[in-house]
Amino acid sequence: MFARGYMYAFLLAFALVAVALISAHPSRGARTEARHVVRPGETLWTLAASHYAGDPREGVWRIQERNRLGSAPLQPGTVLYLPP
Repeated sequence: MFARGYMYAFLLAFALVAVALISAHPSRGARTEARHVVRPGETLWTLAASHYAGDPREGVWRIQERNRLGSAPLQPGTVLYLPP
């Protein structure tokens, strides 16, 4: 009788895990990384200001880190990845 209680508890736990795994889905609210081709006259500052809210300095840093950029000016035609 005691083993029977453990068996029911195990089956219940298994069923709960199975339901959780079946109903799990990726977040639809998460932004994905954007691909951007640099146009003449664009700077990291203008890109950050147009793609990120708040202080553009954080956006500049994020773009530099993602694309492994130094301090050289952007060249038109360069492909940049803009992290979310």
